[in-house]
Amino acid sequence: MKRSRGRVVHIESVADLDHRLAGGARRLGSWRVHRLDLVGRAGELLARDVRGAAFLGCTFAPGDDDALSAAGALVLPDVNASPLDVYRPHLYTPDELFDRTPYSRSLDARTYAWAQRVPGRDDTLAAALHDHAIDEALAQFVSGRRIVGVMGGHALARDEPAYAEAARLGRALGQTLVVATGGGPGAMEAANLGGRLAALDVSALETALEILAEVPSYRPSIDAWASCARTAVAGQPEPTTTLGVPTWHYGHEPPNLFATAIAKYVRNATREAVLLEVCDAGIVFLPGAAGTVQEVFQDACENYYAEETSVAPMVLVGRRHWTRTVPTWPLLQALAKGRPMESRVHLVDTVDEAAALLAG
Repeated sequence: MKRSRGRVVHIESVADLDHRLAGGARRLGSWRVHRLDLVGRAGELLARDVRGAAFLGCTFAPGDDDALSAAGALVLPDVNASPLDVYRPHLYTPDELFDRTPYSRSLDARTYAWAQRVPGRDDTLAAALHDHAIDEALAQFVSGRRIVGVMGGHALARDEPAYAEAARLGRALGQTLVVATGGGPGAMEAANLGGRLAALDVSALETALEILAEVPSYRPSIDAWASCARTAVAGQPEPTTTLGVPTWHYGHEPPNLFATAIAKYVRNATREAVLLEVCDAGIVFLPGAAGTVQEVFQDACENYYAEETSVAPMVLVGRRHWTRTVPTWPLLQALAKGRPMESRVHLVDTVDEAAALLAG
């Protein structure tokens, strides 16, 4: 993933713009101005050096955008075909995606409906621009952080013992690492919950699990599922940072509300590659089906060809599942044999064993 270079200044309000201009800013090359109404403001901007500045989805008086472009600025138009801010500088928060009730009116639901349309040229452009913006925001987020991934089945219900186990794994890993998941329900939600509560006494997690068990699934009501999640963590202190990387390709499954930062992509192929790439501290694979198996071997392929110093640990939890139910382990073990990754691939029975391998 491409990392941002230098200090970029994101300006997202007219008040911030005016404050910076009044402060005497002369060279605006590091500025990224997002979706502001700049009608009548071009003269003030052109009085400064705008070479390298970017105006993303802003509104101008006729001819002003051309004048700024001629002066060396990058002026990109809004893409009205999409409900998304295609130039957004930050990752999402749960409140941004669940911005309206009922859920069917939320940004998340509206975007899924848009993403299911037969794509036209503007739709394709909007998707590419948005996912590039998420790439840049995610690069900033992971910089200086050690990220551990937890992959697992989306169908796991909140009242199942395996859900509580995944949450305890997230809590254990979150003590020293940032927990990242695919950002959806099931095991992903559980691991994000545990990571979010990692700094609190274990009783906080136990209480949250009791509350969540009252609404085991997002079916039949996403609204009830989301409301229960908010109740489970209401009144808690500042959460520990945790990351979700979902996709609108699977938009029928809502993103979980326990990731404090959400890198949601339109394109699933981009999301899959990025999720594995950012997990530099390794990945734990909980029992899952086709999607989790795909992630196992996608990660294995990267480790197979990686330099020894770049191999990240892989920990599969559940001997019976990975050797008999879905016999992934024998093939993984065969691929790893004699490679630098061989000593970094593990099969264990419990989440405690998995945490001990990665959280130290």
